[in-house]
Amino acid sequence: MNLDVRPADECKYDAVSLGEVMLRLDPGEGRIRTARSFRVWEGGGEYNVIRGLRKCFGMRTAVLTALAGNEVGMLLEDLMLQGGVDTSLIRWMETDGIGRVCRNGLNFTERGFGIRGAVGCSDRANTAVSKAVPGDFDFDYIFGKMGVRWLHTGGIYAALSEQSCETVLAAIKTAKKYGTIVSYDLNYRPSMWSAIGGKAKAQEVNKEIAKYVDVMIGNEEDFTACLGFEIEGNDAELKALNLEGYKKMINQAAKTYPNFKAVATTLREVKTATVNDWSAICWADGQIYKARDYKGLEIMDRVGGGDSFASGLIYGLLMTGDAEQAVNYGAAHGALAMTTPGDTTMAVKKEVEAVMGGAGARVQR
Repeated sequence: MNLDVRPADECKYDAVSLGEVMLRLDPGEGRIRTARSFRVWEGGGEYNVIRGLRKCFGMRTAVLTALAGNEVGMLLEDLMLQGGVDTSLIRWMETDGIGRVCRNGLNFTERGFGIRGAVGCSDRANTAVSKAVPGDFDFDYIFGKMGVRWLHTGGIYAALSEQSCETVLAAIKTAKKYGTIVSYDLNYRPSMWSAIGGKAKAQEVNKEIAKYVDVMIGNEEDFTACLGFEIEGNDAELKALNLEGYKKMINQAAKTYPNFKAVATTLREVKTATVNDWSAICWADGQIYKARDYKGLEIMDRVGGGDSFASGLIYGLLMTGDAEQAVNYGAAHGALAMTTPGDTTMAVKKEVEAVMGGAGARVQR
């Protein structure tokens, strides 16, 4: 496939993300409601993707976000710097000291185990990035003067506020003007859209955004809730997935939005919180490619697995232009990311490629 990606020597960045970065508080093996201590990580649906591109795949990445200028904001920046992501594009916003003007988001997340599913409890209203407007970022300078090969953003950021809907569209339109490839992860969260118009608003916003997207990513609920496409043959609780229904839906999405160069979705059958069947498919040039199946995949922390799939997919598309290779990079990277704690990857490219090649879990000495 030909994505017509800008040459690397013309651009400062291989990839940039636009979205919120929150402080994740993780109770480890326990429950949020009974915790006496938490481990902190940084995480965000859009940010996790470019961190994976930097940390696992060695690409030049930066984060476009806004933070409240306080101690929590500086902690988040420090965590991002440890991930190797360029933080120079962050918009720092003044706060009043107690979060009335703006604040930094918190995300309490427990991993789940066995029959107990993962649980998330977000505290993210009135955050700095939810109040950011298009004028807070110089998109013409970033995409035009500095140069960006790939922009990744998504539906979690779009759902934060009316302002974030406008900011996503402004960023995407400017990126397209300068030849930047745009990927978008639908990432539907009903609790977030409920405050600004619910599913109807989600479809209104996402259908407009979809007109400018090159690579669309999502799971079964995302395509249904955000774009109105139905998947035939899935049971109500998604314990068994109908692959032919997915293929039909993706072909319909590609027909509806001829600007899509690739459409990808993960395939997850949840046996328990710690055992899933995992794979993915990708449509490109009228063909659908399926990744290797990871049956009975043992999971330590599923949060961020889809974001790591996205970063592997983007790496594969950028470096090989081969959709089949790319979807396998994505599935393998997502699988590995779910074997470690936290939202973000701890894998390296060599491990991803070994898993793609069928490597097992024998000890390495």
